[in-house]
Amino acid sequence: MPTLEIPEICGAMLLPDCVVFPHGGLPLRIFEPRYQQMLADTLAGDCFFAIARLIGDESPDPTDCVPEIGTIGLIRASREMDDGTSNLLLHGVIRVRFKEWILGAEYPTARIEPLPSVFEPESQAPAAVEALKEAAEVALSNFAPEVQVAFRAMCDPLDDPAILCDVMAQQFIHDADDRQTLLEMESVPARVAWICRRFEP
Repeated sequence: MPTLEIPEICGAMLLPDCVVFPHGGLPLRIFEPRYQQMLADTLAGDCFFAIARLIGDESPDPTDCVPEIGTIGLIRASREMDDGTSNLLLHGVIRVRFKEWILGAEYPTARIEPLPSVFEPESQAPAAVEALKEAAEVALSNFAPEVQVAFRAMCDPLDDPAILCDVMAQQFIHDADDRQTLLEMESVPARVAWICRRFEP
């Protein structure tokens, strides 16, 4: 994050029941003309665009159909297909608040405010990480052994509760309402407590 400059204005995909977390990957197929244009502009620029959860029918003003909080992501790979569509992988970077939607743009475009996640007090971070990893073991019990090994290898080096919360939410929380609730929680300790309750032994 310290080396990434988050734009003040970015395009956004409005996707039904789709919530992506920072540090999570989201494969996408881009086929709508407006999003094809957004992708072209994004690739020609800073490679950032946001994901906003669409609730109900889309309206001319996204304020009426998406929550205030979403996630901005960075394009990690993009491949244009022969039919003009594109397949890409978006890597979630940071929560953002959609401060203002720019109406009349070719595609959904918003002024955004980054929302960094900081665990406080820092002295309690090791205990929070340990609690999250215990919860992860409960969640992993339903997965194949090779998935368990891969997830542990990814999470073992993590010592930041905020990052570990997002990684676990991306992997283990599937209900769109629950995902949005977690995404919108300002307090990292509250996220830790929520996930630990969900996966109590």
